[in-house]
Amino acid sequence: LVATGIAVGLNKGHITTRRELPLAPARRKGFAGKRVKFVRDIIREVAGLAPYEKRVTELLKVGKDKRALKVAKKKLGTHLRGKRKREELANLMRKMAKK
Repeated sequence: LVATGIAVGLNKGHITTRRELPLAPARRKGFAGKRVKFVRDIIREVAGLAPYEKRVTELLKVGKDKRALKVAKKKLGTHLRGKRKREELANLMRKMAKK
């Protein structure tokens, strides 16, 4: 809603310009920084995949996306986490195929 400069009505109030404020730290919560991402990538490289992740990748290879989601969901607890994991592993497979 934009102020009109009139003292009454829906858009009442003095006309001002919006300031661009930096994000509060709480708004950044949950986003990995550069260093954390780097460390996690190295750990993934060294440790490899968990057994259930290997199973999910096998299911994705044969084109059983829905079954892969079901396996991931059962292991991780929620539908959204399952979808994220399936997508992550699909991207990983695409990267491997490129190499």
